Amino acid sequence: MIPTTYLFVPGNRPERFAKALASGADRVILDLEDAVLPADKPQARKAIGVWLATLDKAALDAILVRLNDALSPWHADDLEWLSAQPVGEVMLSKCESAVQVAAVHARMAHSAQVLPLIETVRGVMGLNDIARAHHVSRLAFGSIDYLLDLDLPGPGFALDAAATAIAMASRAAELPSPVAGVTPELAIERVNADILHARALGFAAKLCIHPTQVGVVREALRPDAQTLAWASRVNSAWQTASDQGAIQVDGRMVDKPVVLRAQRILALAGLPF
Repeated sequence: MIPTTYLFVPGNRPERFAKALASGADRVILDLEDAVLPADKPQARKAIGVWLATLDKAALDAILVRLNDALSPWHADDLEWLSAQPVGEVMLSKCESAVQVAAVHARMAHSAQVLPLIETVRGVMGLNDIARAHHVSRLAFGSIDYLLDLDLPGPGFALDAAATAIAMASRAAELPSPVAGVTPELAIERVNADILHARALGFAAKLCIHPTQVGVVREALRPDAQTLAWASRVNSAWQTASDQGAIQVDGRMVDKPVVLRAQRILALAGLPF
């Protein structure tokens, strides 16, 4: 299944690594960027490298490392360190071009992937090239940094416009739906409202900063029983129909786009169709 929850852990807090992996999050992001002070970055790289060496393949597949952005003074050291690590996917902070993606991937195994984090206006302006770059797994939105870059007072139309552009670029490049930014507040109501709003803009996953957010996000994205039952009826009727041009389910016309939506719902719930 495509991951829906990504949990950040500071790279200089190795005592939290295993707990994060056991949190139920689909992916754990070991952070070398904002969560780690400049003086602590070398030690964070060392701690992450030591821990990665203890993991089996299944655990490694659930791990990402967030690198410092390409224009930062720490990026070159990140890339040198990355070359020796068994990391299958990294997140690139403040990604602004396909060239930056290629430079990161050049330090990794051919099968590895890069998850660009779009956090700036330049990143949004370069979305089409970034989304189509080789070895990109999907896109994520760094909404808090984007507010800062565009000097926005808070969420609103401008932020939603950037989010929609990310979702559209993802679809055009045939990537999975993108990953929504973090919610700084831990209150369940706020996290739930944010992921539902992001879902309405075309997102299907979320960055989390605390283990308690993981379950809230997963529950919010899970189709409810009524929706699943509808999707199952539609799919079953379509599969058994002698003429699949258009059929009726629950007294309503169903054609191929409706069936595809029903099948996406079943896939999101991990059900066969």
